[in-house]
Amino acid sequence: MTVLVTGGAGYIGSHMVLALAEAGESVVVIDNLSTGFSAFVPNEVPLFIGDAGDENLVDGVISQHGVDSIIHFAGSIVVPESVRDPLLYYQNNTMTTRSLLNAAVKRGVSRFIFSSTAAVYGNPDQVPVPETAPTRPTSPYGSSKLMAEIMLHDTAAAHDLNYAVLRYFNVAGADPQGRIGLATVGATHLMKIAMEVATGQRAKIDVYGTDYPTQDGTAIRDFIHVCDLVQAHRAALAYLRAGGPSVTLNCGYGRGYSVLETIEAVRRVSGRAIPVQTASRRPGDIMSMVADTSRLRAVLDWTPAYDNLDTIAAHALAWEHKLFLERHSSGEQRASA
Repeated sequence: MTVLVTGGAGYIGSHMVLALAEAGESVVVIDNLSTGFSAFVPNEVPLFIGDAGDENLVDGVISQHGVDSIIHFAGSIVVPESVRDPLLYYQNNTMTTRSLLNAAVKRGVSRFIFSSTAAVYGNPDQVPVPETAPTRPTSPYGSSKLMAEIMLHDTAAAHDLNYAVLRYFNVAGADPQGRIGLATVGATHLMKIAMEVATGQRAKIDVYGTDYPTQDGTAIRDFIHVCDLVQAHRAALAYLRAGGPSVTLNCGYGRGYSVLETIEAVRRVSGRAIPVQTASRRPGDIMSMVADTSRLRAVLDWTPAYDNLDTIAAHALAWEHKLFLERHSSGEQRASA
């Protein structure tokens, strides 16, 4: 049994591949390296550089490696960018998933885990938000993921395929051993930007929207450590292998932190000032998004190990320090050559 991980050289995907490989699983990766890094894929894991929507490539990988499960991370994730260029998101997120599913069905792949997002809910009527809440995306990013969810549901109804849709809330942190983390240049994640400020790579952090009806006026987010999220995927894979029916699950901790509270956590763990500049709200942004995780905890054999904002921030900071030193060192070597 081999697991195909699309986007396996990216931030979350590389943590997934590492966890599977360490557990003794047979793993293979497809990644076009647009935002991923080949160095993040373990040497013993085959890496095919290409698009997850390339049906010929996917068909060949499935056939060659005996793939019976797919974990699909590949896609685009920046909300403001999706508002500016919606067709890019419908291509990378919706159409790529359609092509991947088509190849999977043709080859008889029976298990599919899909990387979705809390953005499918839009601005929810209740917080914490359950999986049964109405899906009303406010951005093309959320819409592109919801369309993929619908395709997956319909495909599973027509074919011998069971799936788990995992709706991520805010993913942060890094491998506690500092081996991998978020390395994408120009990443827009709140904690990533705060870490770049803490390590002197940015002068400030922009806070978009301070007039929300929240305790401090800033948006509320539910953070989940990337390693806990990966373990939820492993638990979902075990669930499907045991014959569990298709399921949709929120992935978070069920606890919300404001943008300013998150920045304060970075201040605590770094001991550095984090200058803030306020700005107006951005199109597609959501006021408050906290997961109802009762279904996740009931359905999967999953217990988080890093459910603490300061721990998440500390792991992210350690990785950012390492990344900064590596890039600074390589730059000095090029300059002296």
